[in-house]
Amino acid sequence: MSAIFDGLTPEKTILITGGASGIGRCIAEGFLRHGCRVHVCDVSEPAVNRFLSDHPNATATVADVGLAADVDSVFSDLGKRHGRLDVLVNNAGIAGPTAPVEDVTVADWERTIAVDLNAHFYATRLAVPLLKASGGGSIVNISSSAAFFGYPLRSPYTASKWALIGLTKTWAMELGPHKIRVNAICPGSVKGQRIDTVIERDAQVRGVDAESVRRVYLEQTSLEIFVDAEDIANMALFLCSDLGATISGQALGVDGHTESLSNKQ
Repeated sequence: MSAIFDGLTPEKTILITGGASGIGRCIAEGFLRHGCRVHVCDVSEPAVNRFLSDHPNATATVADVGLAADVDSVFSDLGKRHGRLDVLVNNAGIAGPTAPVEDVTVADWERTIAVDLNAHFYATRLAVPLLKASGGGSIVNISSSAAFFGYPLRSPYTASKWALIGLTKTWAMELGPHKIRVNAICPGSVKGQRIDTVIERDAQVRGVDAESVRRVYLEQTSLEIFVDAEDIANMALFLCSDLGATISGQALGVDGHTESLSNKQ
């Protein structure tokens, strides 16, 4: 269970993209435990339905955040249901292709950038007027430990995650005078199906067994661990609480200290 943080009151309204499953769902559930009003969006209608079944006090929109028109619909729903916003968590993201740069298709590149980068812009530009109207607030971008290193075979993913750090610092500078804090969380490998799939694809491209790739991933972190989604959720709650009131413009690793991402055998 997520830790208890001050300043997360029932008056706060939270929007989480990609919030019906995975890390996003974990973050949403953390805010819900604190009594916050939570609205999520997710591209998967079954995931949204499961989330709402488990959390009938939450609200949700089925949307593909890689499409600007869908993000417009999310904010239209948010306005009708809640009429305000205090926290935006830009969480939605995809792994993208695992391939050498010459084998990455234009379609895969564009789709990964659309979801992992453009979507953050689409949501933030609409969130800022609402956050200003609320007298301030917090934006959390979910980046990656890949934003600190090169990451072989993951060109579009890495490009988007590096770009998010630049946007985080830029938006923190722009929005600070309006009492809006902007930070990025940079997870390492998070336990679950997604990292398992990434490892399997990496192993296939390299022509080695998946277990050897998994060992390399573990050994590239000082603590030799994969993190839990709860670890990411706890950091998000901390940053959006009164305890994080002076933190802005930061890229915070939650990754067991990644030393490199060369993935060499």
